[in-house]
Amino acid sequence: MSQEFLERAYAEELDAADPLAPFRERFALQDPSLVYLNGNSLGPPPLATLRRMEAVIGQEWGVALARSWDHWVDLPGRAGDAIGELTGAAPGQVLVTDNTTVNLYKLACAALDARPGRPVIVTDQDNFPTDRYVMEGIAAQRGVELRVLSADINEGLDPAEVRAAVDEDTALVSLSHVAYRSGALADMAAITEIAHQAGALMLWDLCHSVGAVPVELDGCDVDLAVGCTYKYVNAGPGAPAFLYVAARLRDVLRQPIWGWFSQRDQFAMGPRYTPASGMAKFMTGTPSIVGTAAVEEGARLLLEAGPGPMRAKSLQLTGYLIDLGDAWLEPLGCALATPRDGGRRGGHVSYCHPQAEQIVARLADANIVTDYRTPDRFRFGLPPLTTRFTDVWTAVGAARDIIEQKRYGRHG
Repeated sequence: MSQEFLERAYAEELDAADPLAPFRERFALQDPSLVYLNGNSLGPPPLATLRRMEAVIGQEWGVALARSWDHWVDLPGRAGDAIGELTGAAPGQVLVTDNTTVNLYKLACAALDARPGRPVIVTDQDNFPTDRYVMEGIAAQRGVELRVLSADINEGLDPAEVRAAVDEDTALVSLSHVAYRSGALADMAAITEIAHQAGALMLWDLCHSVGAVPVELDGCDVDLAVGCTYKYVNAGPGAPAFLYVAARLRDVLRQPIWGWFSQRDQFAMGPRYTPASGMAKFMTGTPSIVGTAAVEEGARLLLEAGPGPMRAKSLQLTGYLIDLGDAWLEPLGCALATPRDGGRRGGHVSYCHPQAEQIVARLADANIVTDYRTPDRFRFGLPPLTTRFTDVWTAVGAARDIIEQKRYGRHG
């Protein structure tokens, strides 16, 4: 490979040719010196979302007050359909509600109830902590077995490992589509089919997928899914999560947290609970209107950009970063901790180094925001709508300089 790609001018040329570059101006990125490569933890606010918040708070709440519930009450479903369009789900199968942990609990319990006599939940050891904790808690509550797969922390899930773990006792398989540490992308279609062949239900966590990689929930015959919206959807800290229930299961499953927003006739205030029909039964209490409006705006922006163009740029960004890492980081003792094959990686790239936590801190001192994940890796998150190729060049070059000069201490 020509060494031209190591020059900043090469990154500038890529930025000039980037068809998604204008979208960056539609975000409230107020510090021109900031290099923000942590959108896989918290995305920046879109300007349209700030305007929507002003309208929701100033007019819908401030002026109309409780009268706004006439259109607020349907917002979780409307925002859900926008997320559904991003994740390959036909309308009426996605709901914006609660947080990821609560949604995991609801859907996992509903799945177990739908598979009586099957006392096994399958997950993997490198699944995101909240996923593992929820499944561990449910297993303890119900006296069922939690079967934990081994997974390559860098390369992700092997469908063969899943096939070996599921059997006629398996009620539920719960896995993440994109590994939170490495960015490894699981084969959703193949693993879902393996679960179905064993008669189990499949629950996918899309927290690091939605807005980063194309997702085809209906096309992959997925049963259940959850995901957060404060990463690539850019809905803000603590924004509501979403859940997906395949149409064929909406009337079969019964979720365990009975709240007044999932009651069939909620304003009758009746003495007994009767679940609502359709996706409404997966609601719990009063939804977060401000947060759900932010989800809808974030999803609209991503849909305008298009999943295809976003994925194309994401692959180009991550590939460029890996090329720079090969030249600048690996000779200094870093090891790539993300699949090289673009078809097997999501929207972030990780490197292992014994001083990874200190490298992240020193990058932050230089106004370059990345993040650290145990045990020894630093992670570059590259949301395609806000990340420039020059950002990648700057961040990888700064990491090289820190390692080369051993500037690991606060004043090093």
